[in-house]
Parts: sequence; C-alpha cells; structure tokens
Amino acid sequence: MLLIVRHGRTVANASGLLQGRVDHPLDAIGLQQAYEISLALGKVDIVVSSPLMRARETAEPLKLPIRLDERWTELDYGEWDELPINEITSDQWAQWRSDSTFAPPGGESLAALDERVVEACNDLLAEASELNVAVFTHVSPIKSAIAWALGVEEQISWRLQVGQAQISRIVVREGRPLLTSFNETSHLMSS
Repeated sequence: MLLIVRHGRTVANASGLLQGRVDHPLDAIGLQQAYEISLALGKVDIVVSSPLMRARETAEPLKLPIRLDERWTELDYGEWDELPINEITSDQWAQWRSDSTFAPPGGESLAALDERVVEACNDLLAEASELNVAVFTHVSPIKSAIAWALGVEEQISWRLQVGQAQISRIVVREGRPLLTSFNETSHLMSS
C-alpha cells in the first residue's frame, strides 16, 4: 500500500503563504501532527520523503530510515514562493488554473510536476504491492499522485482539497493503483 502523507504545519502554512521550495521546519503544531500521523499510519515498512525539512520532520516519529526522493518535492512556485495567495494577480491565477503548462515566473508547471510524480509512483508500485510504503510530501505532489491512482489524464489539482497533515491510501492490486481513502484528518487532535 502507498500511504501518501502531507507534512505537518509550518509558520508559512499558518500564515497562508505559498511555500513551494522554501525549506521551513515544522512549527509546534506541526511537530504534534507528525506524532499523530505516526500513530494513525499503522505498520510502515518503507519511508520515502521529499528532501524538504517539513516532510522529513513529519516522517521522523516513525523512527525508520528515510529514503529521500526529489520527485516528491513541492511544486516550484519560483518568484511566488512565500507570497500570500492574494498577491497573485487575477490574470495570472486564471491562467494557472486553466493551463497546466503555465508556470509561475521562475517556477514549474503542473504538467511537469505530474510527470515527475507519476514516475515516482510507478517506481514504487512493486514495493507497494508487497509492503506498506509511506511517502511524506506536499499538497501538489499529493494531487498528482491521486490523479495517477485514479487514471485521470485531465489536470484535477484545482478540484482537490488536501488538508494539512492528511493521509491518503492507495492499494496496489494486480500491479494497478486503487485509491481507498483520500484526505484523512480524523487522527489530528491538535488542529
């Protein structure tokens, strides 16, 4: 099974800022969420993480070796990193929502993100058919992984709400992904 986990809260999350590749640590609530996630996941055999600190810190309470994989890093927001969403012009926002090849200035498109996450998911299929593989990542890669599991080619990022410190579960049956839960947050006591 693939257990796809969004990292715990950071100061940037609490402030409503786009975080992208900025490498913020978890705040006190985020550290508590990491502990709560570790209890909710059940048996985990393999841990894969984005190299960003907030994802790694969320994985640490499992006390297992962490395999870093750049493909699970958050979308590169380029010049939009650490901006409040309301500072993005309405024209840019509309273009981003309607064109998956649009990239923020100096950043990455959703289409490019989808390509790298699909590759990462496919690389984990064999292990996830036999073992529980927990992947600690970010909002945008989670949306791409869900689209992969559902076999959706159309960009669906804007139709998914990914909660802080959420867990989604993807079972692998006969070599194919099957989404069994999305956006679990009932394990969170701190938020």
